[in-house]
Amino acid sequence: MRCLTEQSARPRPEPVEGHGVALAPHITVLVNPAAGKGRGEAAAELAVRRLRELGAQVTVLEGDSAESTRRHAAAAVRDRPDAIVVVGGDGTLSSILEEIAHAEVPIALVPAGTGNDFARAMGLPFGHHGSAAEAAALVLTGEATPVDVGSAHCPDGSAKFLTVAALGFDALVSERTNRLKWPKGALRYYLALLIELARLRPLHFNVRIDDESSSTLPGILAAVGNTRSYGGGMPMCPEADPSDGLFDLTLVGPLSRARLLRLFPLLLKAKHTGRSEVLTRRLERIEISAPGLIVYADGEKVGTESVRIDMLPGALRVFAPYPSTGSGGGGAGSGGGAHSTTQAKEPK
Repeated sequence: MRCLTEQSARPRPEPVEGHGVALAPHITVLVNPAAGKGRGEAAAELAVRRLRELGAQVTVLEGDSAESTRRHAAAAVRDRPDAIVVVGGDGTLSSILEEIAHAEVPIALVPAGTGNDFARAMGLPFGHHGSAAEAAALVLTGEATPVDVGSAHCPDGSAKFLTVAALGFDALVSERTNRLKWPKGALRYYLALLIELARLRPLHFNVRIDDESSSTLPGILAAVGNTRSYGGGMPMCPEADPSDGLFDLTLVGPLSRARLLRLFPLLLKAKHTGRSEVLTRRLERIEISAPGLIVYADGEKVGTESVRIDMLPGALRVFAPYPSTGSGGGGAGSGGGAHSTTQAKEPK
């Protein structure tokens, strides 16, 4: 664990009207060095160097565990810097949501993970030379955009999330992957996928949306999206906008194994929502229960059997390129399709 503070001696840039934070800002940088299979540390060095070139006073807090990262985040919020820069993946940012949600300090994400679905939704630079420096510089050149946060509550666990809460088949695959000891790497996921595909059975989801009456909907999976994608770019909820105050629900009805496999190519192209077996809705709150239900959010297990998911509109302010463009169906701040309701299609 490291804590370093340094004031740059370089000339400070002139402020840009309406952009970023104040001249000569105090920035706290939270680093997860293990993010992206070790890419976090290298990304942090580039980000800190760029911030100091821009005249910022930088404090670096490097966590050596999830617990220490959360402690650093809580301390940073108490210190009230001009901005907190998080260097890591979606999981790093998600892990500190309890500490930073509803705080008055704006957040910048320097993507250094493997999935980067939240970064993709916000239009943040990642994956190329110099992207870490570009993402860090958004605290001076970008726009602090209000971003929604989801809050999931199960009988045996709860969590806040930024991207997608997954229930049903894909959550079962994640659970199986975590339980398998062999093989390693991507092969373990593919083996888990085959096992759960062989065991495929529809669930009987008891669903209550907002203040509507509850109904039973058979299906194999449900996704409650704050962003359009999860799993490194899979657009399960292609019209989701993380700044519109609404979740996008995608529920896939009962399918045979063969039909599910045929649906995957459409899913990867974000063309699955037009299928008759796919129900889509926009909502602020949802309650779902089913025997054997497992709930994952932002790639981590939340709980089992039932879940209530609430929208926390504008709970974060996240720096994005100015003007923020998001991606896909609307994106943060774009206004594309916000607050419209997709025609629901009952699963067949």
